Amino acid sequence: MSSTQDPFYIVKDEIQDSIDSLQGSFHELERVPVGSGEQSRLTKELLSNCESIERQLLETLLCNVLNQVEFEKQRKWTTTARIQVGNIKKAVTVNGSSSNFGGMRQELMRMPKSHQQQDKDRTRTGSYASVDNDDFISLEPVTQMLLIR
Repeated sequence: MSSTQDPFYIVKDEIQDSIDSLQGSFHELERVPVGSGEQSRLTKELLSNCESIERQLLETLLCNVLNQVEFEKQRKWTTTARIQVGNIKKAVTVNGSSSNFGGMRQELMRMPKSHQQQDKDRTRTGSYASVDNDDFISLEPVTQMLLIR
């Protein structure tokens, strides 16, 4: 995906525009006489804009973390699917006759070792709770940071 299509870069440009505007307002504040009503108004406006930009940055960070977690799940599934399809293709190419396929079914449907261990964990717990817990734990620091803000 090119930088013009990636949502991160669109948001980045919007946030950078806000930062540029914020810097312009800050320079304007530097030129305003101390103690004037204009100084008070600009100060409140700057602080409000700073908080808004900080929120946008945290939201962007959270979205990036969530996207990375989702990307990793998709990558693992794709790898597993490719291995399964490759095993079937190899078995069909090597054996060539349907008489040998019956005994090979279990071997063909076998997942890679890392996934086998996850499946054993899932069987022990009776659900996908361990994988869900890992996802929750990996996202918890970012969630806590947002809650603190």
